[in-house]
Amino acid sequence: MSNVRSDKPFTVAGRTFQSRLLVGTGKYTDMEQTRLAIEASGAEIVTVAVRRTNLGQNPGEPNLLDVLPPDRYTILPNTAGCYDAIEAVRTCRLARELLDGHNLVKLEVLADQKTLFPNVIETLKAAETLVKDGFDVMVYTSDDPIIARQLAEIGCCAVMPLAGLIGTGLGICNPYNLQIILEESKVPVLVDAGVGTASDATIAMELGCEAVLMNSAIAHAQHPVLMAEAMKHAILAGRMAYLAGRMPKKLYASASSPLDGLIK
Repeated sequence: MSNVRSDKPFTVAGRTFQSRLLVGTGKYTDMEQTRLAIEASGAEIVTVAVRRTNLGQNPGEPNLLDVLPPDRYTILPNTAGCYDAIEAVRTCRLARELLDGHNLVKLEVLADQKTLFPNVIETLKAAETLVKDGFDVMVYTSDDPIIARQLAEIGCCAVMPLAGLIGTGLGICNPYNLQIILEESKVPVLVDAGVGTASDATIAMELGCEAVLMNSAIAHAQHPVLMAEAMKHAILAGRMAYLAGRMPKKLYASASSPLDGLIK
């Protein structure tokens, strides 16, 4: 067992979590399906689009916190739907008011509606403002290692490079950039966006990611609750495989059994 990598808890902004699966709360058919899927996933952190979800700002309408209570889940408000730094910062401040001073946020500033690719210039601006304002910022970004490094240097508590475009289910399109980010990063690295099925989540974990965040892969599955459970196991398997260390790849075959002592 001496060659097994030693594991460490998944910790973000000084908070420790058992599950390395973070899940979104959008795109489900109703709140009951949302509740069941998130329970099946085993996730402890759930991310919520503040601009699209009622967290109490619309009295009389169904409140997501009624099915996902903050005393059971860590609510991670996000800035989905924001296209510049000003509205992203405003959204985070609104979330802090709605959630009684909650400072942990997921920052995403999008470039356009067609790709939902991050606008890295506006993301850097927003991150700097939010960190100075006392927020713990987990940040959605491109898979550019230089931008990831700059976001960490600004003070973001986690960087979250995309695996593929949001909602595409294409899986990890550029594992090589992701490996560079993982090697260089001084803060947790989480894959965010692009996961389509359990094997995608496993690959992200095998590469050494601290965790994976997903929404569409579960909510758009034919059976979301079953997929949520599959993702829970995929994350566990990928983490264990990372700790175990895979065998080296070889071009030619190698017999499983020793050749010495063959009966002739």
